[in-house]
Amino acid sequence: MQKLIVEMGRFYLALCICSCFYLGSNAQTAKFIGETPTYETPVGDAGTIRGHVLTTDGQPAADVNIAVKGHHKYAVTDAHGNFTIRNVKPGNYVLVVSMVGLQGQEKDVAVAANSNTNIELTLVENHHELSEITITTQTGLNSKAVSIGKIAIDPMDLPQGITIIGEKLMRDQQVQRLSDVIKNVNGVYLSTTRANTQESFSARGYAFSSSNLFKNGARVNSGAMPEMSSLESVEVLKGSAAILYGQVSPGGVVNMVTKQPKFTFGGEVAMRAGSYDLYKPSFDVYGPLSKNIAYRVNGTFESAKSYRDVVSSKRYYVNPSLLFKLNDKTELVLEADYLRHDFTPDFGIGSLDNTKIADLPRSRFLGTPWQYAKTRQTTATATLKHEFNPNWQINTSLSYQNYERDYFSTERIQAAANGDWVRPLGRTFTHENYYVGQVNLTGKFKTGGVEHTLLSGIDADHYLTTNDAFSIPAVAGLPAGSYDRINILDQSKFVQRSDIPVTNRIRQIELPVNRGGIYVQDLIKLSSKVNLLAGMRWSYVFSDRPDSTNLVTNVTTKGSSKYDNAFSPRVGLVYKPGKHTSVFASYSNAFNVNSGVDIDGQALDPSLIDQYEIGIKNELLKGKLSLNVTAYRIKNNNLAQTAPFLKDGVTPNANTGIRALVGETTSDGVEVDLAAHPVAGMDIRGGYSYNFMRYTKTPNAKGNFVEGERLVTTPAHTANTSVFYTLSGTRLKGLRLGASIFYTGKRFGGWNNTIDQAQNYNRLIPVDAFTTVDLTVGYNFSKVSVLAKVANVTNTYNYYLHENYSVNPIAPTQLIGTVSYRF
Repeated sequence: MQKLIVEMGRFYLALCICSCFYLGSNAQTAKFIGETPTYETPVGDAGTIRGHVLTTDGQPAADVNIAVKGHHKYAVTDAHGNFTIRNVKPGNYVLVVSMVGLQGQEKDVAVAANSNTNIELTLVENHHELSEITITTQTGLNSKAVSIGKIAIDPMDLPQGITIIGEKLMRDQQVQRLSDVIKNVNGVYLSTTRANTQESFSARGYAFSSSNLFKNGARVNSGAMPEMSSLESVEVLKGSAAILYGQVSPGGVVNMVTKQPKFTFGGEVAMRAGSYDLYKPSFDVYGPLSKNIAYRVNGTFESAKSYRDVVSSKRYYVNPSLLFKLNDKTELVLEADYLRHDFTPDFGIGSLDNTKIADLPRSRFLGTPWQYAKTRQTTATATLKHEFNPNWQINTSLSYQNYERDYFSTERIQAAANGDWVRPLGRTFTHENYYVGQVNLTGKFKTGGVEHTLLSGIDADHYLTTNDAFSIPAVAGLPAGSYDRINILDQSKFVQRSDIPVTNRIRQIELPVNRGGIYVQDLIKLSSKVNLLAGMRWSYVFSDRPDSTNLVTNVTTKGSSKYDNAFSPRVGLVYKPGKHTSVFASYSNAFNVNSGVDIDGQALDPSLIDQYEIGIKNELLKGKLSLNVTAYRIKNNNLAQTAPFLKDGVTPNANTGIRALVGETTSDGVEVDLAAHPVAGMDIRGGYSYNFMRYTKTPNAKGNFVEGERLVTTPAHTANTSVFYTLSGTRLKGLRLGASIFYTGKRFGGWNNTIDQAQNYNRLIPVDAFTTVDLTVGYNFSKVSVLAKVANVTNTYNYYLHENYSVNPIAPTQLIGTVSYRF
């Protein structure tokens, strides 16, 4: 293992050295201008224009266009109102600053050789659309690159679908959990909420694994429900991201971007309250500590009961960060956060006879008053960014995560047809330490007349998970591990227990896992209309021998180690027939680690998953309308299934632990994404997705899945629409109205059926489609903001199913309000 890491380090060092030498030998290089790259001969004594744009109320102005008059140089401000224009020849210039809904202005600026010119601008609100806009750049679907992509590539040049949900929409919708954000991402959906202990997502028919959730580019444990108030955006990179991150589900990856320090003082205090005794005070403060050091700290406390009887939760969160400007080309960001979440595990209303959902009130709680889950998550990250010159940068990140859950609860509500249910107990303690490091070198250069945007990097992570198992006291007349017997339809039928059983730790299992990879990717601009994106990653996953210690006898048993590696290629072609349209086609490959052994008793190889994608991206009506359409096919043509025969090729195999890569799943789908700004003050966002995920090849062997059957938890149709409008130019200036509609189609809970299964019933549980509607009204005056939302206006009743034992009803109609003060 150490030798492997050393060799990877040597390879990457050599790659960096070669890249730097190549940089020095090139006669022509590229430069960044905002987020849209252009190329020209570098200027030896060039300067840089950096700035900060505010509105009259002192708030950062995002997505403002900054153009150098008479020159093809421009930038777009980020979420903090900051912009940078590099590689500017010394001299005097005029900056043209404009944005729809804001009054434009011009600013004289002098640029000196080899220096930074810093300016601050304040825009005055304008209720009339600007008659002439120097640069048209709306906050559309294709205006921003995602940081989860590890390199800033214009979305119009990327042969892949991306979605960014910004802080503005999250504030408007008063999101509480990540699922509230994901509802706005077309084609990605909340699939299960097992016991309400965590939210599990899926995309394009594939469930996200624990490896698909990131915070600031570093993996985080999906067992904790992340805090939304600390985020400035949520990025979703749809489809395969294996070339960037190795072992991830092919459906996509989600990256949460936390709020960053600023060199201008500001902040906010807020109070949120709502139905079922929801109370959530929060704060966010930022500013400079010196001319080179900025800080930010935000935090919240949340206390809430529930529409579910007995259920309650408490959350504590704090997120401090520091930004060090080490010099003009180097910055260091140190950030950390701590989340404590204590809540009641809740398996919902359960199923009857394993075949249907119990017909119970939405509020019916079937657990005990004392059951609990206590989750702690701490993360710390150091990110160092260095700019060698305007064309080459290096980004290094080190991250640590500590995760802990103490859980004790009744579980798995699987009642008999008459409602009788023996309540089983579950008691676990999980502790995880997780370390991740990555280095990314990005650069722009030319070979002859061909322009390149290069990403190369190396990453590695190590995590050690410790799971403690507990003894459950026996109860006479009940199966081992039981608590008592109740009837979920008639709770007066049996006398229910209320005491807390005494449990003892009996076993501890340590599971160390090491992962890593080396990757390189190049975006090649073959002409003004054609781009080629090509790359390759080599990844490894080493699951070291798990140690299982019997805490009663103190005897440790060593498990077996497993090593997997795979190459993940990626290639895509983009054709831009016009300035505002791009058509793309791409192929990528991912891999999944498999359990079980083959017919020779050896660990099973990973499954390789192919993804094909075509699409079109459009920025229409001078940026007022973004419309993207994507179609895809994802095929796992070597899905691990029960081997049909033993090694002799004749004897039928009855052992489901002996497997072979002989199965197949296919996921076909279409996604339509739309964003529009038809008039000043109005924002429309929507989307529709269709997915057909099914088993397409399953050999006739006991335990294999049924060919043609749709996979559970995968709806065929999902859709979302949000409309928000801020009034201006009237006495009602500052009034904001909004509506959000979310649709989830029919899908199946339960389990997929298998050949010659022991059950004599269909294991699929059909779940109806449902639609929820949220209405919002808000008002801003001076530095105070008031916002109210009625969620699920129609009081729709539906469920999220995890298999057939955790059937969690969705929330009824609720009222949520937030009052905030900005300073």
